[in-house]
Amino acid sequence: MSADLAQLVTAIAQRARAASLVLATAPTAAKNAALIKLAGLLPASAETLFAANQRDLAAAKDHGLTAAQIDRLTLNPARLEHLAESVRQVAALPDPVGEELDHTTRPNGLAIRRVRVPIGVIGIVYEARPNVTIDCAILCLKSGNASILRGGKEIFHTNTALAALVQQALAHAGLPADAVQLIPTTDRAALNTLLKLDTLIHCIIPRGGESLIRFVAENSTIPVIKHFKGVCFVYVDRAADLAMAEKILVNAKCQRPGVCNAAEQLLVHRDVAEEFLPRAARALRATHAVELRCDPASAAILSRAGLAATPATAADFTTEFLDCILAVRVVDSLETAIATINRDSSAHSDAIITADAAAAQRFLAAVDSSAVFWNASTRFNDGFEFGLGAEIGISTDRLHARGPMGLRELCSYKWLVTGTGQVRG
Repeated sequence: MSADLAQLVTAIAQRARAASLVLATAPTAAKNAALIKLAGLLPASAETLFAANQRDLAAAKDHGLTAAQIDRLTLNPARLEHLAESVRQVAALPDPVGEELDHTTRPNGLAIRRVRVPIGVIGIVYEARPNVTIDCAILCLKSGNASILRGGKEIFHTNTALAALVQQALAHAGLPADAVQLIPTTDRAALNTLLKLDTLIHCIIPRGGESLIRFVAENSTIPVIKHFKGVCFVYVDRAADLAMAEKILVNAKCQRPGVCNAAEQLLVHRDVAEEFLPRAARALRATHAVELRCDPASAAILSRAGLAATPATAADFTTEFLDCILAVRVVDSLETAIATINRDSSAHSDAIITADAAAAQRFLAAVDSSAVFWNASTRFNDGFEFGLGAEIGISTDRLHARGPMGLRELCSYKWLVTGTGQVRG
């Protein structure tokens, strides 16, 4: 790695650290002013943004991306407006910085408070997702954190254009532009340097495929908040409304197949499998020609209905396909479904479809995942949908944050102690 590249990344981190100290005490009004300005800049800059995005799309096939991956990096008018709405929502949210978590007065008179504070400098490493640039920048900004963005080569031109708008908005509000910086190269050596700057950067959040996340986790000397993959289940219970189950399953699998909260696995109770599986197969194939990879029981049911099924391998039952593929199994009981999910899922997003409230409550309590749904699509495990305005990622870790990470999850806390001259004996 060239010394110049290492110096470049280190200088970015140094400027980010300096900016984070300013941003940590910035007034809420100034942060909101930057966000409102950015919300206006996004649609006003549509021509520039779409031109940059087209440069990335033109090279997408050369990078070997699938259709689902190309969809994730595509910016269109509807998605641009969604980004602008995300910015407006974050501006409208309460500022978490300074929020008092608890307080107490000790017998010796010491008044002790615990309050939310920014983490500091957050590095975000991600792949072909232009929304991540905006989501991460605005959440870090509102929560008082400086951010360093390192996107993938597949979306480099789009990210560069978006980051420039964020810096323009920061300057407009009188905040340091260095509070949001994009690494201006996709050279892997730059990432290697970034991951070692533990005296300047306080947290790394990788967003992308499992290989990227594992690389970051294995090479970082900075704490990493992560999820490796989204192996998400839909379980159709014996008491399910089958019309509802069909609708939810099609949405969970097909609405955007290439995202981490899309359904990859289907479990169906044996009592309803004969009726449900053929109708589900027809619906899935009618919308997105979904390939079903089936265990022997589900394959036999589809065969009796005159429908084709691909025999599943053992690996299929723990795979994040990120494509129009769904693994299917028949189970004998609710408890078997719960045990299967806890063994084979990635603890990301799992759903039960049932009219049996007791079965649903058992499922909600026993499934060990970051978000568990009853009669709703797994696609709702999303910061925007949860009312967080946006998200910086969905964590399947168990320490600090779990599930969609919004403003509060981007804060730490500190203790503020007020005395009247007390000394310890």
